[in-house]
Amino acid sequence: MEKHNGGFEEDRLSEKVESPNGNGNEKDTLQLVTERIDPEEGCSNETLIDIREKKSSPKQLEWYYAPAYLLFWVGLFFAVCYPLFNYLPTGVTIEEESNSPGTFVAQRAESILVQLDLMGPKIAGDYVTEVLMVEFLLNEISKVREEMRDDLYEMEVDVQRSSGAFLHWQMINMYQGIQNVVVKLSSKSSNSSSYLLVNSHYDSKPSSVGTGDAEVMVVTMLETLRLMATSEEPFLHPIVFLFNGAEEQPFHGSHSFISNHRWSANCKALVNLDSAGAGGREILFQGGPNHPWLMKQYKKSAKHPFATTMAEEIFQADLIPSDTDFRIFRDFGPVPGLDMAGCYNGFVYHTKFDRLKVISRRALQNTGDNVFSLVRSISNAEEMYDTEAHSEGHSVFFDYLGLFFVYYTESTGTALNISFSLGAILVICLSLWRMARVTDQRVGTYARAFGMQFLLALLGFLLALGFPLLMSVFYDAGDRTMTYFSNSWLVIGLFICPSVIGLVLPATLYLSLRPSEKIPHTYHLQIVGHAYCVLMAVLCILLTAVGIRTAYLFMMCVFFYLGALIINLASRLHDKGYLWAWVLGVCQVLPYLYFTYLFHALLVITIPMTSRKGMEANPDLLISLECALGSILAMVFLAPLLNLFRRPKCMVGGLALVMFIFCMISVSEVGFPYRAETNVMRLHFLEVHRKFYEYDGSISLEDSGYYFDLQDRRFEAPLVDKINLTGLTRLDEQCKTEMYCGMPCFNHRWCLAVKDARWLPREEPVDLPGTPILRLQNKTVLGTVTAPSVRYHFIVSDGPPRMSFFIQPLNGVKMLSWSFLQGMLDNPSVYKPPYHIFFGYGSDNSPVEFSLDMTKDDGNFDGPLLELGISGHYMSHLSKRDAATQKFIEDLPDFAHPMEWPSSYERYIF
Repeated sequence: MEKHNGGFEEDRLSEKVESPNGNGNEKDTLQLVTERIDPEEGCSNETLIDIREKKSSPKQLEWYYAPAYLLFWVGLFFAVCYPLFNYLPTGVTIEEESNSPGTFVAQRAESILVQLDLMGPKIAGDYVTEVLMVEFLLNEISKVREEMRDDLYEMEVDVQRSSGAFLHWQMINMYQGIQNVVVKLSSKSSNSSSYLLVNSHYDSKPSSVGTGDAEVMVVTMLETLRLMATSEEPFLHPIVFLFNGAEEQPFHGSHSFISNHRWSANCKALVNLDSAGAGGREILFQGGPNHPWLMKQYKKSAKHPFATTMAEEIFQADLIPSDTDFRIFRDFGPVPGLDMAGCYNGFVYHTKFDRLKVISRRALQNTGDNVFSLVRSISNAEEMYDTEAHSEGHSVFFDYLGLFFVYYTESTGTALNISFSLGAILVICLSLWRMARVTDQRVGTYARAFGMQFLLALLGFLLALGFPLLMSVFYDAGDRTMTYFSNSWLVIGLFICPSVIGLVLPATLYLSLRPSEKIPHTYHLQIVGHAYCVLMAVLCILLTAVGIRTAYLFMMCVFFYLGALIINLASRLHDKGYLWAWVLGVCQVLPYLYFTYLFHALLVITIPMTSRKGMEANPDLLISLECALGSILAMVFLAPLLNLFRRPKCMVGGLALVMFIFCMISVSEVGFPYRAETNVMRLHFLEVHRKFYEYDGSISLEDSGYYFDLQDRRFEAPLVDKINLTGLTRLDEQCKTEMYCGMPCFNHRWCLAVKDARWLPREEPVDLPGTPILRLQNKTVLGTVTAPSVRYHFIVSDGPPRMSFFIQPLNGVKMLSWSFLQGMLDNPSVYKPPYHIFFGYGSDNSPVEFSLDMTKDDGNFDGPLLELGISGHYMSHLSKRDAATQKFIEDLPDFAHPMEWPSSYERYIF
């Protein structure tokens, strides 16, 4: 060791360490220099001087590449996801059938659909539905019988007519003379007693022909029946095709079959077919429950898969204003199955625009391919012999861009979610240790940096959710909901941009402050991703713990980030500038495509539903939440990479500018929700004539008017300047004195919303097609001196195919029993007066008889005991509307689609 300069002793130690900002070459050597200083100089014995003799850190990319970066991901969605979502196979023609035997022929199904479309609306109880439709179906089935291979198969056909009742929602649902056309097709070589049930309905709503909902499914079933009956390959299990005639009542046809038909007890699996739109693909949105083998059959057979667990959980959480026969088969069978429904173009659902012209042959081919393949697969499934033995819990299921289908059991999903989440956390810890080692810093330095970024990630997640939700609240406060209804692209600026801003804002502001010179920018940016990954992992574990199977979305996020991180660590790109970002970007392509595809599908399904979501809830909350979740899942690791570019705050400002421009557009005429024919305002109203009879038989009130059950959050505002609504009032005051506000609310949903309904009186009495006649047959005092009771026996005759009875015992009176379903009275904590009994009939219009048994606290039955309301609903398009009603309908703006009918309401006191 040499001495230099009068006693100064210097030791130089050089260590070559790979820099996180370079490639570890000679120019990027970090030299650690230790100098011993003479104590006489007044300095410490030993000082560590870091001399970084290396080229400058890798520079961030120029700011003008940032817009191209974002546009690349937008373009990727439109180049890949959008066309795949809208893809439909070419329809097979009858001429091509010989070249592809055993293939669903869309042209043949379409030819039947043309005939059904021309028949017009099919309301249960009408001649068209109860006579013509039954004859039509029997004729089509007889054509299949003529083609059937008699040496291989046998066919039984039954027209079921039955009566019954069940509790549904908050009412008793009664039916009488409901008709179903039922076909059982069996292989002669089979001795199986387990049947596959395939169901759809042929009735429709008032004013709607129902071509999409659900005659498309009816013709699909007919063609599937033909293909199965003419196949050269017999199947193991008999197939029951149920063409039910009263789904829209609601659910009378399905309950009639599952409760009363001789074949129902043998039905062990179900394929339920329905629609909430017209054209496009059908989605599998419910399965099982607890029968994952059905998903295996779907995976094996579906040619064009479209399904997601998320849709199932949204639907079963009652966030969707629809229901299907699947509920009836599940609850009253119970029969496990698959629930599939058309979901495209829900704007025409239950309107007069649900016609053949909006349904392409390609859409028929898509549905037909899937249904036929699925029916053939399940009818040959070994699990059908003993379905209970294969009841193994719920499934997690989804398709990937319509290209293939993935499913696994819920228990497997739990294991995957927890394993990948914990694995990601461990590898992130390894990454942080690696960073500390490479930069010769303490692990605690990086732990503190990670802790800060995790808090910022949590803030970013909350902002990404909160900003869109806040936008929806502001728009609702300004009476501007549903601005995206006709122009769905507006959600990009209204909800998606705010979500991306929220996601990237905290980290961007933090990094711009240069928080630590000890940690290079490239590592800081990686830590941002690590923090979001841990947050996704924690959310995945929490959702899994509470049994939400949609947690698979967060697992997918974690899985692909984990894969990118492992690749970066293994290849050492982790420590070489920003090269790790390329690996991350490439690994995010697959999840990005899936998440944008999935949430685009959800928006396509749910945006049309906002027009029938009701008046209470702000529909923008659901749409903004979907946009926020989709943006977070798709961009959670991609949005922070904006910090790869210079001036990232300017890019955030650019997104804010886009948001502002879209907001300005949305409050213009472009943002008016409704358009004639394509995006209509649903206007549900009844032309009502009311009579209120008092106890002595006198009439205290008789009037007429229009009872509006408004369907969306815009209320009556779009109509105010278009038609004369003078006198339109809320029903608040009447609700204080009359049961159900003195209105003939049609079903449970109408009755729930009656307090928010509107009443428009009119001078001319409504000219009703008829009025139900109520007769008190007798009043009998029963019981003993200590427990007296009284029985009223009533008959209602001459009523329309749909009626409601409302029963309200007066103060001090208790309903003991009645001739209706007793379950409502047996559960007083669930079912409270006024009681609602809905009654519908099909081919049998016999009078309705019922009795009520009551008791009274003081035992005096000479005075008033109950209020009884009777409403008759003349829903058929064949029921004549009077001149004033026709004039009112003609004056409606072209964007308003009325679903209306005359209705009577009589309130009695007995």
